[in-house]
Amino acid sequence: MVARDGRSPKIARAVTSCAECLAWGWTYAQGVCLACYNFAARHPGPGTCTGCGRDALPLRKGYCRLCWCQARADRAALAADPRAAVVLAPWLTQVCHHQLFFANIEGRHARPRTMERRRGVKGRPRKPPPPAVAAPRPEPAALALFGALPRSYRYGRIDLRSGPAPGNPWLAWALHLAHTMAETRGFDDTVRRTLNRNLVMLLAGHTSSEMIRVTDFHPVLTGRGAGLAHTIEVLAAMGIMADDRPAVFDTWLRGKLDGLAPAIAAQAERWARVLRDGGPRRRPRAPATAMAYLNCARPALLAWSQTYGHLREVTRDDVLSCLAPLHGEQRFSAMVALRSLFTWAKREGVIFANPSSRISAGQRARPIWQPLTAGEITTAVQAAATPHARLCVALAAIHAARPGQIRALQLDDADIGNRRITIAGHTRPLDDLTRRLLTGWLGYRRARWPHTANPHLLISKRSALGLGPVSATWILDLRGLPATLDRLRIDRQLEEALACGADPLHLAAVFGMDTSTAIRYATSARQLLEHAHGAGLPASPSTQVPGPGIAGDGYLGSR
Repeated sequence: MVARDGRSPKIARAVTSCAECLAWGWTYAQGVCLACYNFAARHPGPGTCTGCGRDALPLRKGYCRLCWCQARADRAALAADPRAAVVLAPWLTQVCHHQLFFANIEGRHARPRTMERRRGVKGRPRKPPPPAVAAPRPEPAALALFGALPRSYRYGRIDLRSGPAPGNPWLAWALHLAHTMAETRGFDDTVRRTLNRNLVMLLAGHTSSEMIRVTDFHPVLTGRGAGLAHTIEVLAAMGIMADDRPAVFDTWLRGKLDGLAPAIAAQAERWARVLRDGGPRRRPRAPATAMAYLNCARPALLAWSQTYGHLREVTRDDVLSCLAPLHGEQRFSAMVALRSLFTWAKREGVIFANPSSRISAGQRARPIWQPLTAGEITTAVQAAATPHARLCVALAAIHAARPGQIRALQLDDADIGNRRITIAGHTRPLDDLTRRLLTGWLGYRRARWPHTANPHLLISKRSALGLGPVSATWILDLRGLPATLDRLRIDRQLEEALACGADPLHLAAVFGMDTSTAIRYATSARQLLEHAHGAGLPASPSTQVPGPGIAGDGYLGSR
């Protein structure tokens, strides 16, 4: 017999009474039974027991092992409901006598289950739902003489397992909102309990005149691995949250302006903010667009900051020297960004003359797409090993769907009964392969997240708790392979252009694309067809040798 810590207590054995739990049975050189030996290994440090008052005993939460055994026996005999039979801590304070027992024969055995074990609950009966309460009436409060001081929160200060939640009206309202959110979105019990603990920690002593700042509790929740998004959502619905976190764009902008001359950095910051927020007679752009513009202009700004201190010192020759080593798409993007910067600076009176005027950016070179080979597509198909990955590859290679369009697909867009699927507002017929993959994914989705309320077709373990789409990184993009999702989409459209004789009207009707995009694909297909007789056109995906398919359905392009 070996103790749980790996040490063997079998130095000398004797049949006598244990010195700690008073049980009769085999004891060892320390004069204790094996259970008390393991108890002392897990809870070192002798002290005085709160229950029986004995001294020099190993204690767990202030009680010796004999008191814990008696509390367990009292709970089994006197518990009135299933939940009271789970929590043990309240029974320790009610111990008033001790029943002696034999050592090493108690052998805890689980009782026969009367209900099916729920996932993540560990057999614990679920609490009754909190009462439906309305928002409490705000109370008049005195004006503060000083600014609000940062609050210090301690995680887990109140244990919901050993007693009810504190009687605070704001906390009762928050628990009701959390219960409604959990029932609506299908949270599992682990997420429910974590959200309730967070709200109890934040609102146990909340008053109507207090605003909860995110920076005060953000380190506590993230340090414990607790959910932050749902807690912020409940507090925002209550109107008592002050989100004082710095914006992501501001943090990014501060890092990008590092290393520039002070005046140039201030002017570049104003320009970037005007791009994002807009201004007089200037529409706002997406934050990603403002980031892309500043990224393209930053190398030139860094070079000018070495010799100049202001944008008005930049000349036309300086702009040309920065554009000289660039070619193709890089030169075009840098020229567009610099022209936007100097146009704004001229309109705002920052510079006297625009040094980027009358400088041609050149024409953007449009690539001539080539069909993918059988080996490249087979490698991409083999990399799709999960149900959602196989569905993503099928949607890109058969229906020419972009990754963003795949993320935005809703459950209502897939009409399996009528064999139709709607992608980006364009309804298409549903082929047999995509239908089988879609049915397999829906079965996996139903088994994995049966209670989710997310309306999107593709969900993950994170998005299943909300209503938004999955992240861009979760979608299988096949990075590092020649046939990515975008490349599979392009290959599918190019194949259709080759099959229809490079007709742009046909491409626009089949895929719902813009006319200019359809003309580009038709031009690529026409050039490939012109060189097919002399050099030999590579076989289109529909005529290549079949490779390993998805779930045994053959090659993905055979349609």
